[in-house]
Amino acid sequence: MITLFGKPEETVLERLKNSVAKTRTELSARVEQLLTGDRPVDPALLAQLEAALLSADIGVGTTKEVLASLRRQVTEQKLVGSAALKLELKNQLVAILAAAPVPRNGDSPAAVAAAPRVIFVVGVNGTGKTTTIGKLANRLRAEGRSVMLCAADTFRAAAIEQLEVWAKRSGVELIKQKAGSDPAAVVFDGLTAARAKNVDAVIVDTAGRLHTKSNLMAELEKMKRTAAKLVPGAPHDVLLVMDATTGQNGLAQAREFTGHVGVTGIVLTKLDGTAKGGIVIAISRELGLPIRFVGTGEQMDDLVPFDAKTYVNSLFD
Repeated sequence: MITLFGKPEETVLERLKNSVAKTRTELSARVEQLLTGDRPVDPALLAQLEAALLSADIGVGTTKEVLASLRRQVTEQKLVGSAALKLELKNQLVAILAAAPVPRNGDSPAAVAAAPRVIFVVGVNGTGKTTTIGKLANRLRAEGRSVMLCAADTFRAAAIEQLEVWAKRSGVELIKQKAGSDPAAVVFDGLTAARAKNVDAVIVDTAGRLHTKSNLMAELEKMKRTAAKLVPGAPHDVLLVMDATTGQNGLAQAREFTGHVGVTGIVLTKLDGTAKGGIVIAISRELGLPIRFVGTGEQMDDLVPFDAKTYVNSLFD
């Protein structure tokens, strides 16, 4: 079975620290200033802490939830001193991020036994979707899996060309048709070829759909139906690639995709380009979607499995 997770590498903490440097400057510096020393925990301190969390784009709902818990524990004298408050803040953020993920499409016995594992990658234009597919293919190959890419984004000829470049870099086969072809037909060809060759995983590129375009969403649903006819439980994973720099706007995109195509996890890109890395926490709490991977740079291996404790430590330590 292809897990798509794996244990966090030893270098993940450092790589995440580099990626969230801007957020760490924004959030950790303010938190450290507030919670360093023997400052008493009073309403003024908690109000300043709330402002610091909001500035990192953790979200109003998440911030209110965390602060309510902290205030209650302070009132009950379970938190005494700023050091204890900081530790509990970190614990709460880890708990939100580590909440039980939504069931994955491929967890039934029939789907687990099915081959190939079918992974749809969705998202709006400009999020780094094609790059993510190349990195994911490279990662699976490094785990000893055979991989095939399926160029089902037929709306742009450039999309097919870009995926071809990444297929060559990753050393995997690409199934494609000419621009303008029926995307569902490309999925059919790709899965048929993958089954004939006993390929372990097929990663399907989809058009960079605006989440407000209902006709394009319907096309994506058609592709899912085609995949399910050929491989039990397919697609087994639907990964939504999100650009961390979009902040709270990304939540609207995620809700729309989840409603239409059953997103099973998030891949967060461009985390190194924003001071609003708290959006990771907002996504987990408000959507109940697990963050599966984080893009940490432009190189082929700059895609690391997400780990809640490691991420929170990278923000504060």
